[in-house]
Amino acid sequence: METSPGRRSRPAPSPDASPPPADDTRRHPPADGPAEPTTDGADEPAPGTRTPRAADQPGTGTPPPQSTDRPHLDPPRPHAADQQGAGAPLARTADRPGADPPAPGAIDQPGAGTAPPRTAGRPGTGPPPPGTAGRAPRRTTPTPGARVEPASAGPDGGPAPTAVPREPGRRHRRARSTAGDRLLALPLRRRRAGPAAATGPLPPGKEAGPPPETDADGSDDPPERSARRRAVLVALGVTAAASAAALVAGLLSWSPEPADPARPLTAPEAELLAAMRVTNQRDVRAGVRGSVGTGDARTEFVGWVDWARPLVYLDVGGPGAGTERGLVQANRSALVVRPDPAAAPSPAPPPLVPPADRWRLREPPAGRAVAAVRDLLLGLSANRTDPTSTEARWLGQDTAEGSPVDIFQASLPTAPTPTVPPTAVQTTAVPTAAVPTAAGASSGTSGPATGDGPSWRPRLWLDRDARLHRLEGRLPDDTPITVELARSDRPTLRPVDALGGRPGLPRALADGETDRLVRLPDRLRASGGATLTLTAPLGPTANLRAAGWLSWAQSAAYLALVEVDTPGRRTLLRWRSGQVARAEVPGDGAATEIPAAPPLPPPTGVTWPADQPPADDLDRLLDAALRAGSGPGPAGTTVRVRDDRVADRAVDVIEVRSGATALRWWIDRSGLPRRLELRTGRGVWAQLDLTPGRVPVLPATAPGPTAR
Repeated sequence: METSPGRRSRPAPSPDASPPPADDTRRHPPADGPAEPTTDGADEPAPGTRTPRAADQPGTGTPPPQSTDRPHLDPPRPHAADQQGAGAPLARTADRPGADPPAPGAIDQPGAGTAPPRTAGRPGTGPPPPGTAGRAPRRTTPTPGARVEPASAGPDGGPAPTAVPREPGRRHRRARSTAGDRLLALPLRRRRAGPAAATGPLPPGKEAGPPPETDADGSDDPPERSARRRAVLVALGVTAAASAAALVAGLLSWSPEPADPARPLTAPEAELLAAMRVTNQRDVRAGVRGSVGTGDARTEFVGWVDWARPLVYLDVGGPGAGTERGLVQANRSALVVRPDPAAAPSPAPPPLVPPADRWRLREPPAGRAVAAVRDLLLGLSANRTDPTSTEARWLGQDTAEGSPVDIFQASLPTAPTPTVPPTAVQTTAVPTAAVPTAAGASSGTSGPATGDGPSWRPRLWLDRDARLHRLEGRLPDDTPITVELARSDRPTLRPVDALGGRPGLPRALADGETDRLVRLPDRLRASGGATLTLTAPLGPTANLRAAGWLSWAQSAAYLALVEVDTPGRRTLLRWRSGQVARAEVPGDGAATEIPAAPPLPPPTGVTWPADQPPADDLDRLLDAALRAGSGPGPAGTTVRVRDDRVADRAVDVIEVRSGATALRWWIDRSGLPRRLELRTGRGVWAQLDLTPGRVPVLPATAPGPTAR
């Protein structure tokens, strides 16, 4: 058999060779020493079988020493799995102080086919032979003619890993560095115990030099990793603290960049603004929510505005509401309030059907609180587009009710303020033509307000359809006001009776309605008279209530009047043949909506003034009721306003206009009147509720003074 140089020849195994017994001396050498190697090949393992290793036998924790009397190659270092089992790192027994010398290896036993672990050349494996101090232990002399590879030094000065010899039946395997070798390859942190531990094996004939000089205090040692980590953490903490301080300082000193400056309107924006008020008139109604004033003087309101009637219906609250707390209805000429001092502080949407009683006529100061809100809301409508404003400015964009809007600042005409005589009770009738019939028209004004008159410059939030969603500004007295409009909240509003009552569809009278109106005087005379109650909001201090009788047969009336806000006063009113007289009597001091009937006969000791012709709206209302029973019937232009109900009876509301007087007769299906209304000079309706039937004899003349 040919052998390559430097490779040991192995005889082929005998076919009839039997496997070694379990107690083979290769695993357990005899106690008297290792056996002599054999050369007949009887102990060579069969191809494809793995030779048992000494490390696999129990009780052999360390590999045996290499035999020195057998020719061999420089034995390679076995894999860690061949020393301590699969997955265990290679144990460097020579590096541990006091380690026992390795036991004889299995390769030195007869028939062994595996290389023993490499122990020669490692520092600390045993005492050196005499005369070799300072050198690495010499390897055993190889057999003459065998090639000996010089030992090479690794990166750390130790022996470099060599190729593992191929076992029978196994491929050649490259040497792998073990965990111990990798640890030895790391930079050293502490000094080695001796020069032999710090250096690798020396070539033959070369003596080891003196150990390098080192400082005994460890100043040459590299810094510990924990110290570096602490330094890095401290640096990071300082950096984070400085960044946080800089951020806080920047936030405190930061101020938003100024908004884009206002600019003039473009042509489309100017057209949008000009169409705002006519768009409101076209939309008819919208929900309203807002406030006037600030702090304890703030007045809040919730409700609706109807630009077509026009009408404002609100629930007023807030700390500054005062006597106006409660329900409010207003048109351009009048404002009525239903006070509710026990109402919740915050307003809520008012009932769609307003209560029928306890309404008072109010005249708040112009430009203040509720009056300012009324004037502002009703001034947001017109029956034609406004002229293009050259002073309007575009301020920005926003969203309202999910729609994009543009914010403008522009002048708006003030809502027309009606001219009202200073007296509390109107003394002359107001022509019907003076009642506002369209936006911008009003009694006592020269026409619709325009940009040439008084104006103010609020901020307006308009969408792409020229619908107003929000308004902010300041009143002439510098009171802030905010109004938000809900364009989708558009219920039909019902005015209270003082403002005209439920809306209807006016039309001409039918034949039956005309016949009942013509035969009205006969039915009144046939009934003889009626019991009456009166509600007449004639002024802020003249919210009158009355009770008494009316007689068409006697052409007389006798009533007891009270002013709801001054319950201590009571007035007796006597009407006879177109003449009226009043007398003051003490009241009972109880505030009531419906006073008690006047005493019959009239109390003695009361001084009656001389009879006078009718002077105010109350006198004209009584005169119209009494004249209806003596003449041919109501004369003038007639129109059926609507059907309605009063005193649980269905009635037709027929309006009769004659010159400056507007009357509404509520006639039931039997042809008898149930209510008579007169439109007063303040634009409100005074009601005289009638219950036809027998009445007592009314006083005809004033009684004389009582003798003392």
